[in-house]
Amino acid sequence: MRIATITNWAYGATVCLTIAAGVTMVMASNADRVEREAVRQRDLFDQLAFEIEADEAQLTDQARLAAVTGDPSHEIAYNRTLAAIGPIEQRVAKLKDNGAKEEELRSLEEGLRWAATLQDEQKAAIAAIKAGDEITAHKIVFGAEYERELERAHFLLGRFRYMLDNRSDRAIEEASRASQRLRTVSEVMVAITAVLFLFVLGFVLKRRILKPVVKLSDVVNRLADQDYAVEPPQLSQIDEIGDMAHAIRVFRENGIERQRLERERDADWHVRDLLSRMTQRLQGCESVADLFEVVRLFAPRIAPELAGRLYTLDTRLGMMACASEWLSPHGSDAAFTPDDCWALRRGQSHMPGGDLVDVPCKHVPPETAEATVCVPLTAQGETIGLLVLENMVGRNTADRRGPNGNTQVYIELMSETVGLALANLKLRDALHEKALFDALTGLRNRHELADTLRRNVAQADASKTPLSCLMVDIDHFKQLNDRHGHDAGDMTIRSVAGALDNTVREDGIAFRYGGEEFLLLLPTCDSERALDRARLIQDRILAMTLVHDGLPLGPISVSIGVATYPDHGPAHTLIATADAALLRAKDEGRNRIVLAGENKETAASAATG
Repeated sequence: MRIATITNWAYGATVCLTIAAGVTMVMASNADRVEREAVRQRDLFDQLAFEIEADEAQLTDQARLAAVTGDPSHEIAYNRTLAAIGPIEQRVAKLKDNGAKEEELRSLEEGLRWAATLQDEQKAAIAAIKAGDEITAHKIVFGAEYERELERAHFLLGRFRYMLDNRSDRAIEEASRASQRLRTVSEVMVAITAVLFLFVLGFVLKRRILKPVVKLSDVVNRLADQDYAVEPPQLSQIDEIGDMAHAIRVFRENGIERQRLERERDADWHVRDLLSRMTQRLQGCESVADLFEVVRLFAPRIAPELAGRLYTLDTRLGMMACASEWLSPHGSDAAFTPDDCWALRRGQSHMPGGDLVDVPCKHVPPETAEATVCVPLTAQGETIGLLVLENMVGRNTADRRGPNGNTQVYIELMSETVGLALANLKLRDALHEKALFDALTGLRNRHELADTLRRNVAQADASKTPLSCLMVDIDHFKQLNDRHGHDAGDMTIRSVAGALDNTVREDGIAFRYGGEEFLLLLPTCDSERALDRARLIQDRILAMTLVHDGLPLGPISVSIGVATYPDHGPAHTLIATADAALLRAKDEGRNRIVLAGENKETAASAATG
């Protein structure tokens, strides 16, 4: 017999006994309620009776005070009290509504009639006082007849309370006895139910449950501690214990699966946190070099099983150049053309090692092609880079596969983030270059000059070294421009700018100051060295041979003004001083070098030197 059959019979008997005990308890509770109601009614009747006696006593006191003192305020108080008491019928109805018996009400009515008689005498006494007959008023309210009537009214009201108390005591006693009897019956039924339950429980535990439960308890405890390595016992019995053993096995299998899912979830949250941190770091990158370093550090942690390289497009060569590498992938990091990569051709990820047969990329070694995935980096529809990732798991075996589904999602998120950050940096660099560099010559423009000059002056002050400034102007440029055209003029400006930049690149900075005029800053360079550098510039420019549309442009010469801080004045006038020296060089015939503060003879010797 199954345990359920045994327990069902016991359950039926227990339910019947429990229902009977419950009904008995309800009846006992009802008896308690009757007892409480009797107590409440007695208290209510006592309160109403005492109120009636108190009202009559108050009326008597007010009438006697009026008779003794003759004060009209006592008459007013008497009338107010009389109006608040109400008629006899109202008092009787109030008691009747609360359950008073007819015999009790008759006793009360008789007492109230005597009270009404007293009220008539009280009113007569008050009327006599108002008429000035104090003797009559005293006889009425202080006379022996009034006292007898007052005592009679009190007696009747006391008898009413006595009758109420006797009835209430009997009701309370009967309800208490009934409640005690019913509680005893209920306790007996509960005891029988407990004995039956203990008997059945002992039988089931001894015969069918104890031994298999002992076997299962250790398994359950270990499973509760999430030790899913435990093996549940194989119980052959076909009953609830067998069902429990099967359920425990299912629970263990579900726990193992849940642990696996939790590990995957934790790993997913960890990777997403890494992606979030990587995105934050990419947003804070100041250069593409910073970006490459961030990718090199975060990529192997986001996808630990993937080695890879980051390629960027070199627009000058039209080649994909390796910018960053991690975990030592196979193959060479040599540059390749975009046509060698199917991911760049198609504009989407390419993984030849998936379930479907696909063409491998030419830039990937054949032995690792099936374990490699190429992910293009795009921004606003433009391809700006490429991620080449190689699965390190099983890459030395014949079974080589690309990354799994979850990892592919992470790779896509990473590629989008890196592509957007790289595009933003390149756009910022382009805007920065346009803002700070002259488009025609590639030299820094006047927007950058103020900050650069301020930094160099601060360094000169800190190191107690000089700072020289050279103002350079192309001689007769307007005539050359008018004679050969603007294209020839632009070529001349670019050539002169290139010569200036090459001359001062190692220890100075060249600026295009405006039109055909240039400015050079030479830190730590005194006046003598600045003049030597100016002569070198002049010689190199004179040695240039420029040809435009097959026609030589003739010799190109420049005039140079030189000024040195602090020898030739304060820092804020350094450029103006050098410009004034340049104007003197142009006024004195051009193709000259003039040092600020020198005389014409010195300038002439510098020009011929």
